[in-house]
Amino acid sequence: MAEPTQIADIVSLKDLTPHVREMVLLPREHQMTFRPGQWVSLKLPVGAHQPLNRAYSLADPEVTTGQLTLVLDHVPGGQGSGYLFSLKAGDRLSVSGPYGNFVVSEPPAKPLVFIGRYTGLVPLRCMVRAFEREGMTRSITLFATAPHDGERLYHQEFLALAERCGRFRYFPVAQGGSGPDKEATDLTATMELVKQVVGGERHVTPMICGIKAFARPLRAFFVELGFDRREVKIETYD
Repeated sequence: MAEPTQIADIVSLKDLTPHVREMVLLPREHQMTFRPGQWVSLKLPVGAHQPLNRAYSLADPEVTTGQLTLVLDHVPGGQGSGYLFSLKAGDRLSVSGPYGNFVVSEPPAKPLVFIGRYTGLVPLRCMVRAFEREGMTRSITLFATAPHDGERLYHQEFLALAERCGRFRYFPVAQGGSGPDKEATDLTATMELVKQVVGGERHVTPMICGIKAFARPLRAFFVELGFDRREVKIETYD
């Protein structure tokens, strides 16, 4: 059975960094109900076997207008991202969803440890904003790993939130540099910072989002600290 899809209008586009763009969509047929951390599928009219399906996490919790906020990264030579970056406000896309189980569990409400690499930060940002809307009912520690300073996502937003809310802590990680060892360096730096901040704290819920080479070693890292593997939620996008 084909996935139920609907047409959505592109309401606005905003560049967050030189390589990342925020896109706001408005579905035409019905409002989507979703949980922070879930994602939608865009059906793109490109490639040899159309439609080309591309998954994007929602960056903002539900709003009364029904608008959906997505974050796109421009992959060099990528068919999907190349097409999406060619679009403008007023264009239309086919969308289905929501999907995914990378969501915050219900009580018992342990403090949350969020770790996101680059655009893996997007579903975590959605969760943070949902908790902020509710009055920050749970303590959250967020580690945000970026390729370098110029590619930090929502950096000022998180700094401001940490300044005004004692239940939210923010730890950005940006090592700079490049080359074949860049991802390993970012992972090591993230692990070291997490160990310093979280230490032997076991009464927390870790949630990690990023590429497999980032998320899976971090899950193993938490298991080595004494967590059950099932306690550590991960979401990967490669």
